[in-house]
Amino acid sequence: MNPYLEAARPRTLPAAVAPVAVGTVAASTPTPQLSLGRAGLALVVALSLQVAVNYANDYFDGVRGVDTEDRAGPRRAVASGLIAPSAMRWAIALALLVAGLAGLRLAMLVGWELLLVGVVAILATLAYSGGPKPYASFGLGEVMVFVFFGLVATAGSAYVQDGALTVLPLLTAVPMGLFAVALLVVNNLRDIPTDRAVGKTTLAVKLGDRQTRVLFGMLVAGAYLSLAPIGLYAANLWFLVPLLSLWSARRALEIVRDAVTPAALIPGLKATSQTQMLFAGLLTVALLMHRIVIEGGAV
Repeated sequence: MNPYLEAARPRTLPAAVAPVAVGTVAASTPTPQLSLGRAGLALVVALSLQVAVNYANDYFDGVRGVDTEDRAGPRRAVASGLIAPSAMRWAIALALLVAGLAGLRLAMLVGWELLLVGVVAILATLAYSGGPKPYASFGLGEVMVFVFFGLVATAGSAYVQDGALTVLPLLTAVPMGLFAVALLVVNNLRDIPTDRAVGKTTLAVKLGDRQTRVLFGMLVAGAYLSLAPIGLYAANLWFLVPLLSLWSARRALEIVRDAVTPAALIPGLKATSQTQMLFAGLLTVALLMHRIVIEGGAV
């Protein structure tokens, strides 16, 4: 595999795609007026920022010696010598440039307030693993992932359609954020031994193995329980449809519960990503059916 593609961590990219799809369809703009161009730009921003944060994590953990040969999971490009640190810095800059240009175009179309959101997102991307006090090493990574890959990505995708914040996108942002955090939790659970050894104090290191597994279960359960307020607000039983993804969630929960080695948790990351995409797809279907109802069509 191309080292830059490998360093982008393809399995984590659904965390960027899912909220954009859900947020776009959750917008209050009438279906015929939804802009695919704006949705596409929002997707470019989300994907570029996800790639940038993955590159930045690879780079900073590599040059600081956080990633070692003892680490389980996919190899890291800088630590393994596949990509030189200087080349990875250029890759980070390019990913951020793509996100910035797409965000600038959205700001021109929607409103210049989006520039402030974009600047904060870029700073958060770099501060995740970089700077004198990277917040990922102080147990705050999960909070920022929920905010940016849940609330901002989902509600923001609706905002670029509506030009305003509305209730439904904010409600649907909750399960999207919880699934994004669940992905991070599996990753950090796997890395507890090596992170602890090098002094990287993630939330998983603080909680310990057992409590981190409990946290994962709570996040997944919370994502499904959050369907209740969505359905009640929309007054539509179609929002029960995402429950069909529970069979996939069960597999992810079983893997995370039963894994006895860091390597055994790797399939859990894949299963969680698949569950997130299936949940998001079914939620998108529910939102589309909700649109048909409120726009006067027949179900």
